[in-house]
Amino acid sequence: MIPAKIDTMSITTISENGVESIIDWFDQHKQSFYTLGWSYLRNQQQMEELFYRSIIKVHKELPRFKRETSFETWVTSIFIHTCRELSSDRSLQVSEESEQHKDLFKALYQLKEYEKETVVLTYIKGISKEETAHLLQVSVEKMKEHLFSGIQSLRKEMGYGSSFNGCEEYHKNYIDYLERTLDRSKKVDFEVHIYHCQDCQEDLSTFQDVMLTMLNLTERMEDFHVPSGFMENVKDRLAEKEKQRQQKNKKRKRKGLVFASVLALLMGIEVFTGSFTNLYYTYTEEDQQLRAFLQQDLGERLNLEAENNGVKIRIKSAIADDVQTLVFYEIEDSAEDNQYVIDYHEGVSVKNEHEIMSSETFPRYYPPDLKSDVNNKDKNVYHGKISLLPLIKDSGTIKLKITKLQKLIRDSSDRNSFRAYQNMEYETGEWNFKIPVKKQPSIEYALDEETEVEGIPVRFDKLTIAPTATVLQFGINNNQPAKRIEFLNFDNLEVNNKKVKADMYGSTFMESQQDMNWTTFQTHFGPLIGEKPKEVKVQFESVYLTFEDNKTIELDTTQEYPQTFEYAGSTISIDKLEVGQPTIIVISNHDIENRAYEVLNLNIVGKDGNEPNSIEMNSEGVIVDKNGVEYDMNELPFSYEEIEQPRHFDTIQSIRIDGNNTGEKLIPKRLEIYGYNTTKYLDDIVKVSLE
Repeated sequence: MIPAKIDTMSITTISENGVESIIDWFDQHKQSFYTLGWSYLRNQQQMEELFYRSIIKVHKELPRFKRETSFETWVTSIFIHTCRELSSDRSLQVSEESEQHKDLFKALYQLKEYEKETVVLTYIKGISKEETAHLLQVSVEKMKEHLFSGIQSLRKEMGYGSSFNGCEEYHKNYIDYLERTLDRSKKVDFEVHIYHCQDCQEDLSTFQDVMLTMLNLTERMEDFHVPSGFMENVKDRLAEKEKQRQQKNKKRKRKGLVFASVLALLMGIEVFTGSFTNLYYTYTEEDQQLRAFLQQDLGERLNLEAENNGVKIRIKSAIADDVQTLVFYEIEDSAEDNQYVIDYHEGVSVKNEHEIMSSETFPRYYPPDLKSDVNNKDKNVYHGKISLLPLIKDSGTIKLKITKLQKLIRDSSDRNSFRAYQNMEYETGEWNFKIPVKKQPSIEYALDEETEVEGIPVRFDKLTIAPTATVLQFGINNNQPAKRIEFLNFDNLEVNNKKVKADMYGSTFMESQQDMNWTTFQTHFGPLIGEKPKEVKVQFESVYLTFEDNKTIELDTTQEYPQTFEYAGSTISIDKLEVGQPTIIVISNHDIENRAYEVLNLNIVGKDGNEPNSIEMNSEGVIVDKNGVEYDMNELPFSYEEIEQPRHFDTIQSIRIDGNNTGEKLIPKRLEIYGYNTTKYLDDIVKVSLE
């Protein structure tokens, strides 16, 4: 569960405090996350690496957190992805484990990934089945099947035997029965059955033993010590990383100035020698972006191949710079008419990542390209690209290992969209590559321009032109008490009459903040290969704002609900107020037309000003595009990338409150609304001067 003061904390507040606030949050939650990590890894050095990477990723991805789920659940999803990345290296050396729980963790380590994650999230992290299902992107029923399978596997590993002898039709009732959530009629039927069935009695008994072992571990996690100085080591690494980043930035800026002069000379030579190269790649490379890179001699054709189970992956080329390493690939299914894509977060690892790649940034996400002619030509061939971390060396060999491919299931009603999160199918195997790469230099330009967005000062600091991307660094002044900018989204950037589109996933927060009055961000745009800017134009798309507008609503548990109140021009309903352990409060507003707010920022205060021990907030809502068209998130499929400037409106907010540690109920006294978030569409164009 999330402590109230953390879960209701403004994301802007966390951002303004920098990475230190994320470190403090992890420090408060280190016990449960350390135990979660230990179920994947058994090497102390790797555990420090796990926390180190997770803190950086949470800090980097913080601007994308939009409260569709609790903050802890969102962090847990990032933490699990990092666990998967590190645990994929089976060369890890086993170090000392907690003797008290050694056998249990050894058993957990042997489980299949989906079994382990379901068991650990449910019994070690204590996450609800609904949130566990959401995290693992499966239905609740499927999650229960995985939980049953996991406990069954644990039973085998812990010496209870490999199979259940009881009646199979009653297996699905074991978990709900032991957790006392089984429907009453089913409960009566089940109890009558086990009274007469010796095999089911024995099965249920051993099943309960395994569950109690897990719950006992959860209740006694304090016995599973986080080593002394563990978080201090992580903090020291983060501090050293920031020092190295500042030193590298100084070096890269000097290199960029030298490269600018060399580039002018090379472009002159290309007039005489480049014609044949351009003509050759025009006829031999179908991917337009890769063709442009090859024509500019920013990479080389590789044609590295590996095949498994009739699925052939060909690495066509790799383009590396200070922003990322782009790997272009082709996947052919020779057995059936299937198209497969590579997902960086699923079944992809770089064996020598620590040796040749930087951890100062994160790979970019590129959604599947469904509209290109090359991907609509053959039903069994897909051409794509993935982003890997940038190199720390001028050249090297990437040892890439792929163990899972995602099947591209296109929507039958619209071939240009696909079901990304519904009924996902995968092809497993092993494809290994050694990819030679050379890092291409970037050029940095200092900017000197300031404007206002919704009355809030915005300044432009730096433009970086790298071969694979164009990066705009800008700052936002958020000293205004009543209104501040959370995210600023751009439509395009224009240099020398050439426009490049902005990354649709918006701006990213900069780790290092030079001025406490300004919050610094970066936005990625498409590449401007070979351009030397004479003038820069930036067009805005939208801004996501936080408004401070305090209102207190008194809660009376003796009254009947629903009841309504007015806020920000809307009538909001308190649908339910149910006192218990936990206490449940549900508020709703389904009228989104011309609504001032998208999301409310609120908290619950108990009687006599008591704060709850923990508070969990969940929401339901709809996505609305710029033209007012609504998309129900529960009615898949739809392609989020195809929606024009989407906005997410909360329609129902459910608040779950736990009382204090002694088990006393918290009597809610007040609903306190601090403010709200909303999106404003923009179309302003700003001319930015270079220093």
